[in-house]
This record gives sequence, C-alpha cells and structure tokens, in this order.
Amino acid sequence: MALQIAQTDLQQLEKSLLNTSGDVPLHNRFRALFTLKALKNEDAVQVISKGFSDSSALLKHELAYCLGQMKRQSALPTLESVLRNPNEDPMVRHEAAEAMGAISQASSIPVLNEYLNDPERTVRETCEIAIAKIQWDNSPEGQSHQDTFKDEQDIPLYTSVDPAPATSGLLSGKAKVGASESGVPNLRAKLLNKDLPLFERYRAMFALRNIGTDAAVDALADGFADDSALFKHEIAFVFGQLLSPHSVPPLVKVLQDTRESDMVRHEAAEALGGIATPEVLPHLREWMDREDAPRVVRESCQVAIDMWEHENSNEFQYANGLGSTAPVGVVGA
Repeated sequence: MALQIAQTDLQQLEKSLLNTSGDVPLHNRFRALFTLKALKNEDAVQVISKGFSDSSALLKHELAYCLGQMKRQSALPTLESVLRNPNEDPMVRHEAAEAMGAISQASSIPVLNEYLNDPERTVRETCEIAIAKIQWDNSPEGQSHQDTFKDEQDIPLYTSVDPAPATSGLLSGKAKVGASESGVPNLRAKLLNKDLPLFERYRAMFALRNIGTDAAVDALADGFADDSALFKHEIAFVFGQLLSPHSVPPLVKVLQDTRESDMVRHEAAEALGGIATPEVLPHLREWMDREDAPRVVRESCQVAIDMWEHENSNEFQYANGLGSTAPVGVVGA
C-alpha cells in the first residue's frame, strides 16, 4: 500500500525538506522527511533524492535511511551514487550502503563488493553486513520469514527494515515464556565476540532488542566498549527503538564522551530524544548549544529535543510535515 496526497501538499513537503526558503529549522525538515517516508511512493523517492546536495551530513544520512526503509528499487541509483562518492561524509555513505541492503536486490551485491576494502572502516563494515543481509533474505530461512508477514495477524514487534535479522527463534520478537532471560547470556556472548562475522553479531543485537528486558539492555550496553563505531552506533539506534529508561545512563555517557565517534554520539542523542524522560533534556540542550561540539552532534541534539517535545505533547504523530489537518488517503501500491 502507498499513501497519496495532493500535488500541492507534495510541493509543500519538498520545499520544507529542501529548505528552499532558507529559513526552515532542521527539525521541521526532518518532520517533512518522515512524512514523505510514510508515503512510500515514487514521488516521495524523487523528492527525497534531491536532498543529497545539502551541507548537513546528518540530514543526508537520514535521507538515505528513509530511502532504504521505503524499499523502492527506484532509489538504488541514487544510493549507489552516494556510496560511490569518495567526497561524501562516511556516515552518509555508510547509510547509503545499509539502505541498499534494506532494499535487498541481488543486483546491489556487485556494487557493495567493490567497497569491502574501502579506506573508511564504517563503509567497509556496512557493505559486509548489507551483502550478508541480501544473501540471507534470499535464503530458505529468509524467504520463510518474509512469508510470515503475508498474514496480517502476524505483525512483527518492530516494523523497521533492520540491517540484520534477529537470531533464529526471535525473528518475530516473541520469545517463549522463560526463554528470554535464559537466552540473554548466550546472546551477549555472541554480541561481544569479535571472532564472529559482524552480521552474526548484529543478529544477536536485534535478538536482544526483541527480548527487551533490563538484562537485555545491560547486555547491549556492554557493546559500547567495542572499537567499531558502526557497531556502537547500531546499539544506540536499537536503544532508540526500545525506548527503555534503563538505557538512559549508558546513552548519556556516550553523548558526553568527546573521544567517541560523532556518528555514535549522534545516534545516542536521537535515542535519548525518543526515550524523552525528564533527565535527558538538560544533556540534549547542553550539547546543542556547545560551540565546541561537532556539527552532527549539535544538529542531532536539536532534532532530539524536537522529538522529546513531541513525546511529551498531545501530538498524534511525529511525521506531521503537513500539519495535523492534512488529508492523506490510502491507495493501492
């Protein structure tokens, strides 16, 4: 299914996302982006694809993420172009590669293979995981997993297109009674085992997310000691999905660590904005205002504060780039 809006509304979203007036706050551009993402149609792909000339690495990284989540094959040329651009921020190139994995076309594998030896570790590792995901999607287990979603009664706990599936047995996010806690130590061991392929460690990561207990959060937080910025940024992203107040202390610690990678700190900030408990707001305000903070951290805190305010408001949805009264209809894909 795809959503349909009036052409004038689409033009309004495009103007907001691309900041044609020059005075659209970044958090409003994000709201326009996520409204376009919800459309899941070709018009939205075309509008989002126009944004990669922006100067904000944070925004461009989010553009790539949304294109991947929409799973439209028409986005692949744009994403490939971003990945191939050596002058683009590695965080944006990484997200383009991950989005190609999310769209999961076998034709992307040769392109991703070209960057397995990229000078940027984040890009190399993302391409490795994206290739493994596409291969898994086309495996018997992956095909069987996709077939389960054809039944509208079997709705997954998390609807995002993840860079790796959860460990077998926790794919749907519904662990057997008593199995969750007993499985955490084994999954933690896999998560932290650097001898395993990153794809398998990611599978353990998303299995722990699906368990979602405080013990699972603690196991995930132990992953912040890893030396891979990509790995740590994904843990912060998972915390943003879990929205567990139990994850606030390790996320604040990451945000405050000036030695940590910008992409990890950015993801921690946005996770804190989504969790939206009272104690996180002063930290977000501090790092939004600090002149010595990297741009991507400052901007992430700005967006995170908007998320915090949304979560603590009566707004029905975050992706309201057309305002609460804009009509949106559902049409066939």
